Amino acid sequence: MADTEPPPSDKAVMIQLYRGELGRTTTYRIRLDTTTNWAFAGVLAVVTFMLGAPEVSHAVIALPAVLTMVFAVLESRRLQDMELSRSRVRLLERGFFVGHLHQTPLHDWQRRLADSLEDPAPPISLLDALSVRMRRNYVWVFLTLYGSWWFKLGIDGRPLLEAAAFGPFPGLFTMVLATLLIVLPAWLALRAKPLLPG
Repeated sequence: MADTEPPPSDKAVMIQLYRGELGRTTTYRIRLDTTTNWAFAGVLAVVTFMLGAPEVSHAVIALPAVLTMVFAVLESRRLQDMELSRSRVRLLERGFFVGHLHQTPLHDWQRRLADSLEDPAPPISLLDALSVRMRRNYVWVFLTLYGSWWFKLGIDGRPLLEAAAFGPFPGLFTMVLATLLIVLPAWLALRAKPLLPG
């Protein structure tokens, strides 16, 4: 008869689940930092290029603005995944570990953990995650872009309205459009709610 391993105990399964979720949370934390670094590097490269070459149009600032918004949305999705794993870690810490330390079973956490594993749903919406990431990092990137754009217009040597003109668009139009576009990141940053501890 072949040797068969005994089934793992409930404690062993919970500890392995805890390690896995904790590792997942750490991985997503690193991925959040990586995405932010990409955004900062892209903005720095384009702003340096734009300000360093007088012949380069101020309109190139639109490229890092669009890329920064893409990175912010991507990072927000990652934040949702990280918060899902983090909430599971907190359920295990509060329910399993605290329950064993106090020797009092806390059964509601088991149902919530099972529901989370069976039907994974981020504990925060994409809009809330985007607001959090905007407030923590990305609003400053957008403000830097906006300030660099105004600086580029200022060092152009022409009147601001003339310097802001781009193609068929008059300067006043591009100034109003740029100002309206900075309102979205600012609104997202202002509406951010703090993340719950778990």
